[in-house]
Amino acid sequence: MPNRLVDATSPYLRQHADNPVDWWEWGDAPFEEARRRDVPVLLSVGYSACHWCHVMAHESFEDEETARIMNRDYVNVKVDREERPDVDAVYMEAVQALTGRGGWPMTVWLTPDREPFFAGTYFPKEDRHGIASFARVLASVTRAWVDDRESVTSQAGRLTEAIDRDLPPGELPSEDDLRAAYERLIASVDPINGGFGNAPKFPQAPVLEFLLRVADRPWAARAKPVLRQTLIKMARGGIYDHVIGGFARYSVDEAWLVPHFEKMLYDNAQLARIYLRAGQVLDDPSLWTVTDEIIGYMNGHLRDPAGGFHAAQDADSEGEEGRFAVFDYHEFVALTGEDAEIAERVFGVTHQGNFEGKNILHRSRSHAEVAEAMGLEVSAVDDAVARSIDRLAAARRERIPPALDDKVVTSWNGLAIRALAEAGAVLGNEEHLIGARQSARFILGNLTDADGRLLRSWSQGRATTKAFLEDYGAMATGLFALYQATGEIEWYEAAARLTREAVELFGDAAGGAMFSTGADAERLITRKKDQMDNPLPSGNSLIAEALTFLAAYEGDGSLSDLADGVIAAGSLLVERYPSSVGHLLAVATSKLAGVREVAIVGPSAHQLADAAWAGFHPDLALAVSQTAAAPIPLLEGRWSEGATLAYVCRNFACERPVSTVEQLIDSLTR
Repeated sequence: MPNRLVDATSPYLRQHADNPVDWWEWGDAPFEEARRRDVPVLLSVGYSACHWCHVMAHESFEDEETARIMNRDYVNVKVDREERPDVDAVYMEAVQALTGRGGWPMTVWLTPDREPFFAGTYFPKEDRHGIASFARVLASVTRAWVDDRESVTSQAGRLTEAIDRDLPPGELPSEDDLRAAYERLIASVDPINGGFGNAPKFPQAPVLEFLLRVADRPWAARAKPVLRQTLIKMARGGIYDHVIGGFARYSVDEAWLVPHFEKMLYDNAQLARIYLRAGQVLDDPSLWTVTDEIIGYMNGHLRDPAGGFHAAQDADSEGEEGRFAVFDYHEFVALTGEDAEIAERVFGVTHQGNFEGKNILHRSRSHAEVAEAMGLEVSAVDDAVARSIDRLAAARRERIPPALDDKVVTSWNGLAIRALAEAGAVLGNEEHLIGARQSARFILGNLTDADGRLLRSWSQGRATTKAFLEDYGAMATGLFALYQATGEIEWYEAAARLTREAVELFGDAAGGAMFSTGADAERLITRKKDQMDNPLPSGNSLIAEALTFLAAYEGDGSLSDLADGVIAAGSLLVERYPSSVGHLLAVATSKLAGVREVAIVGPSAHQLADAAWAGFHPDLALAVSQTAAAPIPLLEGRWSEGATLAYVCRNFACERPVSTVEQLIDSLTR
């Protein structure tokens, strides 16, 4: 008998609709039921592309006896962390406080007053490697609830108090603070494989963004070599899909070889932009191939026909992790045919394989190395690899694909809009701009309520949950990028509106960081402030960047001050945990350099604008108009009939206008 999740908007929740567990969605009703029955609430949080979430579901939630115990002793609530990041953030702090670590699936026991008192992540069906079985944990918690209620409620009170704390106020990071953060990050670089830390290895796009923005600082001499090594190693590794493009979530090893095979929109949107901008910073246009391939993957496998991007593809297919992506040696040889010997060498394919007897494709040798070893021209290797990829892709299309999480998440689409808009402008690719417009129109048309209030996610024609700070920040920055890339005023107006609404909905009267949830949203046991990247940029760093852009466009110092307050509120994190605030560090870097306002007006404005896109200028607020009528304060009074002029300003003070590409490039690179 299907449970209450059958009509959920979340695809992840609908996956559990046929469990024997009597699941409830998050809301008042399950807590009222728990109070009526005098039992705890068991909160299970996961997401559709989470491998261990599926494992625990199969082992425990699909098991009749386990479900009987859960239904008898608890009220059971299922939450999609991607649909309700506010619920996830509150209770993840409890997990970390109790266990010293976090992750998903997240399993938390709550009182009927929503206070956590016990928590963990994955619990196996049987005792394993020192981890108690789920059944044993269920029994222990029930005994504590029945026999030692006073200790349980005391623990719940202490935990709730611990997670209801804000960071102390701070000051804007100085140049010395940025340098200290850089040095701590560089100290954690893997000198062999690039990236940061040990296995498992995550791309950490926000930290890479920070390195991009400080790469020309005299004290950041290692930024460019680290960027080059990390991006090349990642793109050659198995974490990258060499057949259809796109990055997996992370690598389980240090060398980027064996991925956790799920693919997330937020990773690919961020990395498409990182490779784009790194191509400029490192003067290496070959990195743009990765950008185009990622965007090709997003359009081909995550794009909803109506325009938005879906959230993710699962790691598993046909009950096996990675089955869709890997190749048996004999299958690979048969598919690549006369090109097999070349393709084997390029992609590191062997009889024994590198993943459970099969092969994860990776670029083990360059085309030039293979050509030299085989006495061939490099062009012959290029052609053989291209033919091989076409055949492998055709074979993949015949396989059963991983499950698709078809919900459209507003913030993740904001990241995609920014990547597509900037790629379209930098690479001169109109298709990328068309894709950015499609996603922007979808979000603005389908993920707003009757009052224009932004919503969090959409699936199968329904969108309900109110959007969070990260949604407003990501969409605003994405729309500002789309305006800069096209000069189309509708995107500027939408970005400006969302930024101002964010201040009203999420601002703290005491100043500093903004709240993650709106003033009109459901009140949880605490109102958190999203200040750490995890794994997309934090809501506060995104809104600080949006405020910085709007302040520059409108000449509004109060907006700039708000951005400063948001950045300063993260100063303790900058000092202690720089790897967790990469995007905040990036925004602080641009803010400290001084934002430049560039107004370009006249009939040939877009030709001059191309010069601004030729380099990476993250401190640039670009306003472009080919007509005299442009309702943006930065453009007011700039029009000169018949002339095309560019005004470069910093902190609202402008240089003399220039009229040639050469003059503008010189002004921007001084």
